Amino acid sequence: MSKSTSSENSREKMLMTLTPIVSVLLALIVGAIIIACLGKSPLQGYGAMIQGSLGSAAKIGKTLERSCPLIFTGLTAVFAYKCGVFNLGGEGQFIMGGCATATVILGMGLDGPVATLCGLTAGIVVGGLWGLLPGILKITRGLNEMITTIMLNYIAMYFMEHVFKNLYSDNGLPKTLALPNAARLASLGDMHAGVILALLLGAFLWYVIFRTSFGFKIRAVGMNPIASQVSGFPVKRLVLLAFVISGAIAGMGGSVELLGKTPYRLAGGFGSGFGFDGVAIALIAQLNPLAAMAVAVLFGILNTGGTMMQSVIGVPTAIVDIIRGLIIIFAVAGMAIVKLPKVIAFFNVRGTRHDKAQSAPDKKEEVTA
Repeated sequence: MSKSTSSENSREKMLMTLTPIVSVLLALIVGAIIIACLGKSPLQGYGAMIQGSLGSAAKIGKTLERSCPLIFTGLTAVFAYKCGVFNLGGEGQFIMGGCATATVILGMGLDGPVATLCGLTAGIVVGGLWGLLPGILKITRGLNEMITTIMLNYIAMYFMEHVFKNLYSDNGLPKTLALPNAARLASLGDMHAGVILALLLGAFLWYVIFRTSFGFKIRAVGMNPIASQVSGFPVKRLVLLAFVISGAIAGMGGSVELLGKTPYRLAGGFGSGFGFDGVAIALIAQLNPLAAMAVAVLFGILNTGGTMMQSVIGVPTAIVDIIRGLIIIFAVAGMAIVKLPKVIAFFNVRGTRHDKAQSAPDKKEEVTA
């Protein structure tokens, strides 16, 4: 690889890295303008947001708990998209993981660490199976996975409704019985142990994707499935594995959410919105598991701190939703703009001039010597 090509690649990577950072800053600036238009102080509002989400150990723990399901669904989308699979069924797989956990523990009357282990295992397995369904439909019938995964989200939602209204209803109320105390995830200070599981999983996925031969094959199929097939890679098997693994990640997230977070029961709204937030997180993070965890924590800060901002300066929490939406819009638009040939050529020309300007003094010094 020539020096100029290497410089161009490094500049492109730098631009792609800066894009989400600039997107967050722009979204916060627009949010500040909206808050100012409402006659409130943006600095006071953002200060209250930080105080409400990171102001103490208890608040940090609450923020990490709010971020935990987003980490799982973000990693779900990251792994699938790395293989070129557009899995929009993270929410359904998340819900099915929670349903499997509740069914195993409540249905079999389990308690203690055995219940926790069996519940987590059931969530992972059922989430993987729920991801397997659109994978089979894609590789055998050529059906669009975006359509099938979205349809399966609705099936999962109505199945969960059947579980908490009919199978394990709490005295006829639209919610299941609470899981036994001994079956719940252990508390680590002001957060549950599921947060640690999520962070460890993100680090493990980063290692698998970027440091193993299996991860290389996954990335190769995602970049060019035809070339991968010509090179002898089992493309269909890898695509199916991507569906199963991403579904298992989401299922584990649903299980952790049920076992670790109050009220420890299934009810209406469980898992709502987490799947599509995970897709947004994966796109903003540019399909990097470590970056996805950071973006999920940022979303958790916005969610947790929005309530404090409302109580301190009296603005609606919808401001937080606006800021989050703007981050997504700016990040996706920014990545698309950075990929435009004219934009790439512009920065390459500027970069080449800068490199020449830097190399000129070095040449003068060599001649003088």
